[in-house]
Amino acid sequence: MDAELTALATAGATALVQQMVTEGWTQARQRVAAFFSRRRDGGEEEALEGELEVSRTELLAAQRGGDEAGEADVQAEWRVRLRRALRDDPAAAEELRRLLAELSPDTEPGITVRDVHNTMTGGAHHGTVIQAGVIARVDQSGGGSTRGPARG
Repeated sequence: MDAELTALATAGATALVQQMVTEGWTQARQRVAAFFSRRRDGGEEEALEGELEVSRTELLAAQRGGDEAGEADVQAEWRVRLRRALRDDPAAAEELRRLLAELSPDTEPGITVRDVHNTMTGGAHHGTVIQAGVIARVDQSGGGSTRGPARG
């Protein structure tokens, strides 16, 4: 059982560190802080969010500086904290599994899922507005492109 909890803590720390550099960090930070807060009888979420933010700052600094050991230290810190939480409260394992499923949704390799909300403001807009991740061969004459699909 200890090996299983260690593996779960490792997976949790890996997912957490990966989330620290994504657009979904704020939500992930709140969810992880709530997870730890419930282990401490609540009331400490704000402090935990602060600790997570310090770790994120350390991670980003390590990445900018090419400090792989610093990156590993951040992950190791949260792996140990998760393992302790799991050891102290075995029921936390199921909650952590659910949290991992939320933080690491199943997607195809190489596919990044993001929430994007755009608003056009500032008056009348006369013309074409295009937003996409990749656009290839766009023909704006209204006839469409025969050279291949546009992806967005």
